[in-house]
Amino acid sequence: MTNLVLYRKYRPKTFGEVVGQEHVIQTLTNAIASGTISHAYLFAGQRGSGKTTIARLLAKAINCENRGNDFEPCNECSSCNEINESRSIDLMEIDAASHTGVDEIRNLIDGIKFVPVKSKYKVFILDEAHQLSKGATSALLKTLEEPPSHAIFILATTELHKILPTIISRCQRFDFRKLKLEEIIGRLETLVKKEQCSVDSAALELIALNSGGSIRDAEALLDQVLAFGGKNIEDIKNLLGMVDIKLVGQFTDLLFQKKPSPVIEFLNKTIEKGGDPQEFAKSLINYLRYGLILKIGPELSNSIITGLTKEEKEKLQAQIVSVSEADISRTLKLFMDAENKMKYSPIPQLPLELAIIESLQKEEK
Repeated sequence: MTNLVLYRKYRPKTFGEVVGQEHVIQTLTNAIASGTISHAYLFAGQRGSGKTTIARLLAKAINCENRGNDFEPCNECSSCNEINESRSIDLMEIDAASHTGVDEIRNLIDGIKFVPVKSKYKVFILDEAHQLSKGATSALLKTLEEPPSHAIFILATTELHKILPTIISRCQRFDFRKLKLEEIIGRLETLVKKEQCSVDSAALELIALNSGGSIRDAEALLDQVLAFGGKNIEDIKNLLGMVDIKLVGQFTDLLFQKKPSPVIEFLNKTIEKGGDPQEFAKSLINYLRYGLILKIGPELSNSIITGLTKEEKEKLQAQIVSVSEADISRTLKLFMDAENKMKYSPIPQLPLELAIIESLQKEEK
């Protein structure tokens, strides 16, 4: 038997275990407790923000056999166990990315008219709903407007702007926010304790910083780290192929000193030593972004700049003293363009070298 990955092994079984999304949970749990369930919901937000997890919790709570007047599922009845084990006949999870055709949606709609096999509600979770074809969306519209009383739809999407307004107007819409750094770190600490492992707090912060606000991505990275056997921040950097922030700081020093030859030489030596040009570009872009934020308003440091130590922030603050806000912004845009072009370049670092030369030429004008 293969071990379950962490995000599946420890998927929240109650609303109280969910990290973040308090506004969504409060509204849904109030509706569950009062019995005012809608026939259609639309969950919108970035990947890994908890859309499918909360959709499954909603399905479990409304079909729980022992819930009573509370909103939390009991996780003991046959309905809860079947959903926890992904074998419930009355919960259908459909990936719209692979079921985009109108015929597939019509087959789904034909099955909606049949009552649930054993539950009170038949729940349909349609993931990545924005990928439905126009024909499939049109076929779904009428059913969303007048569904049978035993059917509940939960549409999840990472690209809300691609969902037709006619679909949105037929659903209760919930916008899932990007998770905060401290929320992700707290979740990782909980998982480390459950796994009875030891991982440095600095390493957990680094994992959280590289998750992009996605709890699922953070848990997947932690899974990889535990399998690797890493416990400290250097192990994590090696595993993720990350660039040491000190190297980025040294590179920025040379860049702001307007010395193209030393900058290009430093870049190539870094890559020759095994540095990943793509990762170096990402780290540099993030570093320059922090510099721009510090230049705009130092008071924003604590709330936005979470990826640098106190000493690293002080170094960056000293670096930008003699550089204008416009120059930092222009340099940042050049390296963002270079990072996009690297995937098509026969020489990976060439777009970075051109960005170095162009940034210095523009500053000299």
